[in-house]
Amino acid sequence: MKILVINSGSSSIKFQLLDMAHESVLASGLVERIGESQGLIKCTLRPGTDKALVVEKMDYIADHTSGMRLAVEILTDKDQGVIADKSDVGAVGHRVVHGGEDFHQPTVITSEVLAAIEKNIPLAPLHNPANMDGIRVAQELFGGAIQVAVFDTAFHQTIPPHAYHYALPYELYEKERVRRYGFHGTSHKFVAGECAKVKGRPLEELNLITIHLGNGCSMTAVENGRSVDTSLGFTPLEGLVMGTRSGDVDPAIHAFLARNCNMDIEAIDALLNKDSGLKGLCGMNDMRDIHAAITAGNERAKLALAVQTYRNKKYIGAFMAVLGRVDAIIFTAGIGENDEVVRAMSLQGLEPFGISLDREANSRRMKNPTLISKKKSRVQVWVIPTNEELAIARETRTVLSR
Repeated sequence: MKILVINSGSSSIKFQLLDMAHESVLASGLVERIGESQGLIKCTLRPGTDKALVVEKMDYIADHTSGMRLAVEILTDKDQGVIADKSDVGAVGHRVVHGGEDFHQPTVITSEVLAAIEKNIPLAPLHNPANMDGIRVAQELFGGAIQVAVFDTAFHQTIPPHAYHYALPYELYEKERVRRYGFHGTSHKFVAGECAKVKGRPLEELNLITIHLGNGCSMTAVENGRSVDTSLGFTPLEGLVMGTRSGDVDPAIHAFLARNCNMDIEAIDALLNKDSGLKGLCGMNDMRDIHAAITAGNERAKLALAVQTYRNKKYIGAFMAVLGRVDAIIFTAGIGENDEVVRAMSLQGLEPFGISLDREANSRRMKNPTLISKKKSRVQVWVIPTNEELAIARETRTVLSR
């Protein structure tokens, strides 16, 4: 079966077409600047092969339907396309950011499922409407394909009440569903499963700490294969220090900024989400730029790196306490997979807890799951590349086989 994976944003559509017979990628692309004066679609056909071809088109892309039609034209081009017709797509897997408490598993999209996704828009006002746009476009263009929703929050629905409740008036949970939900669930679940494979053990027997470090960052405690705690909360702002997001702050800072800096709630929200984190500390949110600045003697860049990795270490310690026994720690995503300095600093001083990093192994470039801890390390440390598109395709296939 060929499965198309769609990640629809407010002004973009990221897509990937996979042949699930061998889990090979037939095409991968991005439609961006939808609704702007000049849009762009870039698609790589047959990536990773000697027949790979990059196709780029710049044009006005009025809406998501127009953007997806352009993608279909490239995929089905009679000379260079990878499928004969859009009917070759047997299923479409959609990334949906927020499933609230309604969805614990991926599910076939029905009118009732769409209504539930819409109901959760207040919990993800920037993401769920865009995800729904992608679903509607796919339903229109791929009418013969089964549509499946894969939720970022689903993996974390096994977190127990004592871990997801905030110490707020209980009525806020009952009436407004204010609680910790967690995100990046598809990535955390994927790398946990890959770790079980390389260790040759059932996931249900493993206690893991999965660390997703990119522009957005999160950490999850996985007990016997199930998420039991995670760093992101009601929104993707809580927890670790991120590229532009603050992570944990004293909530009274909001009132302080309102009283003393004449900021309204929208300005404070924008400050914490778009102008904080690494960017707020040193003016840069790309870790490559930060390392270059540190080499040049930039003290604020050095501080930003120290603040982020210190927060990572605190959460590792907290989740070790939650789990009791930890079989492995996994680093993944852009920074987690590629930045040996961040990994080393995040684990520095944790030797008394059974974590011994192999400096030489940690310094290598890795495209495959790689063990970077010493043989004597009681807790293994792995770098495992995430692949959310493949994870969504696998989840979609699993739903269809039920």
